[in-house]
Amino acid sequence: LVSGLHVASRGSVTMVIAESPNANEFGSLKRQHLFGSHQQIWRLPRRVFPGLSISVLTLGKPMATEFNPTRNFSPAHKTLIEQAHALFPGGSVGNVYDDTILQRGVGSRVWDVSGNEYIDYLLGSGPMVCGHAHHQVVAAVTEQIGKGTTFFATHELAVKLAAAIVDAVPCAEQVRFTSSGTEATLYAMRAARAASGSGRDKILKFEGGFHGMNDYALMSTFASGTAQLPANEPDSAGLPGTLPSTVLIAPFNDVDQTAEIIERYQTELAGVIVEPMQRIVPPEPGFLEALREMTQRYQIALIFDEIVTGFRLAFGGAQEYYGVVPDLCTLGKIVGGGFPLAAVTGRADLMQCFNPAARTTKQFTPQIGTLSGNPVAAAAGLSTLDVLREPGTYEKLFATGQQLMTGLGAAFAKAGTPVRICGEPPVFDVLITDQEISSYRDTLSNDKAAVGRFNQQLLSRGIFRPDSKFYVSIVHSQGDVDQTLAVFDAAAAAM
Repeated sequence: LVSGLHVASRGSVTMVIAESPNANEFGSLKRQHLFGSHQQIWRLPRRVFPGLSISVLTLGKPMATEFNPTRNFSPAHKTLIEQAHALFPGGSVGNVYDDTILQRGVGSRVWDVSGNEYIDYLLGSGPMVCGHAHHQVVAAVTEQIGKGTTFFATHELAVKLAAAIVDAVPCAEQVRFTSSGTEATLYAMRAARAASGSGRDKILKFEGGFHGMNDYALMSTFASGTAQLPANEPDSAGLPGTLPSTVLIAPFNDVDQTAEIIERYQTELAGVIVEPMQRIVPPEPGFLEALREMTQRYQIALIFDEIVTGFRLAFGGAQEYYGVVPDLCTLGKIVGGGFPLAAVTGRADLMQCFNPAARTTKQFTPQIGTLSGNPVAAAAGLSTLDVLREPGTYEKLFATGQQLMTGLGAAFAKAGTPVRICGEPPVFDVLITDQEISSYRDTLSNDKAAVGRFNQQLLSRGIFRPDSKFYVSIVHSQGDVDQTLAVFDAAAAAM
């Protein structure tokens, strides 16, 4: 009866799934197959994994492969899965831990190597706001590749892209390019310290805020929510032991507690870094304005991390959308048009720390990168911004997202499951909880296991959203929306 075994990780528990040799025989495969000793049998509802029995073996070393029997994976796909787990820690390039191995994307759709088609709401974690392989972006990139792929030196398209950023983003007066958001936030925090003078070396960030993978950012991003703020919780092994003393943590959307921390540490704080919409939690009215007022009062640099929100919430980003202008901001994802490009931008006096002439003031901050401002990435970014400038673009983006948000909430309401739909229409998420969400600690009430099951329901029905967030593009059609809403209904009901 059994043609293969597929293994999935759940902490230190390994699940062994029995697969029928014929996909049509899943319904008739009812016998429980036992492997080894000290086992517990879980039988899932047939609507999730029809007819399959799962035996659970407690092992010392977890595996990380997961097989979804509701999708057809070709032999070549399964071979690639095995190779991925042999070659990559956890079987992944590090972002999505799922055995979907993609091959191509066009518009709002992606296809895996087995030929399974999905409506894509991951969108490369946000950059592909114009969809995959947009004809204007492809043409611009193709033209530039024929002219040269990297120079290290300043080039025409880097200047044009910097000019476009300065024109669009309210705080932007000067620009420096990097290859990733992680670099951009690192340099923004470093610039704040350099400009602040001696004695101010602390940075304030917000619990649950994500600012990439640099050492200073990896504080209380994935916090337990039990720390007594402003104490932090390091997110990673391998961080220097002295680092936590330089990063303070405040609760997002809590003006009073944030004000108390800033006032207490005003003479030590160089900068405050914040996602203006933290993950999928929008700022409450007055919160960003209060941050702006407090940081100006104490001459502390306010940094908006707009890697996600830049060119997504508005052409001028969250600072245009929410009407609050920081001193510095970081950009990424959309500004690179799907290529590795990010940026630090802001007030010219703060950006001058990157100018070698600042050596005489002891504020010089070296910033060198082999691919910084890469011409192919700059071509993609410029072309993407040209598309986004077209009339009606953001109206369509918001209308599409609003339809999806409303339909997602309605699907769970029909199923009798309490949820919160959080975010703004261009990027949002669902939390399975009955608690109102205004801070990171509120999000900890989310039933992550249930959300994981919901995501598997979506994936098996052709919606690509492996972990969290729905990113919306300007090429998601009404047909895509209608199909997605039908899947929302079915998936929520199956929960």
